[in-house]
Amino acid sequence: MDKDWFEGWYRPARKSPSPHYNARPQREVSLLVIHNISLPAGCFGLPYIEQLFLGKLDCDADASFADLQGLAVSAHFLIRRDGELVQFVSCDDRAWHAGVSSFEGRTGCNDFAVGIELEGTDTSGFADAQYQQLQQLSRSLMACYPKIVKERIVGHSDIAPGRKTDPGEGFDWQRYLTAL
Repeated sequence: MDKDWFEGWYRPARKSPSPHYNARPQREVSLLVIHNISLPAGCFGLPYIEQLFLGKLDCDADASFADLQGLAVSAHFLIRRDGELVQFVSCDDRAWHAGVSSFEGRTGCNDFAVGIELEGTDTSGFADAQYQQLQQLSRSLMACYPKIVKERIVGHSDIAPGRKTDPGEGFDWQRYLTAL
């Protein structure tokens, strides 16, 4: 196990443990899923994403949050616009980020995937600091979990087509993957 990792926790990340996780059924980690998120949509630098993943979002804080009432969701990581890295769930556990999903004919991607959320929207583009942090984190994940290879790094839209569109057209896949 790499020195940057302890029981699925990435030491360089700020820990903010979410209650929204459970055990991986087979302890397998073999897929990396890239997402985007902003709350409210298109607004950055606010505390609402972290509050959502911690189950502490005040759904009265913005009218657009009404549909989030009672939602139990998490990701393993969030990369903010300034490059800050926050970890919510150990990579050894199952975070609840992919929803109804499948990869190479296998359903339930949460069972074997690590989810990374980028603060942004499908069309906003992403900051240099986010790409740098994502590339560094991805390389470390690939070293720690060798079943994650470039061919097993996907967008949420790839595992939930027709239902999800993230990370969207604003994400530069070539830039990201070339640096790995």
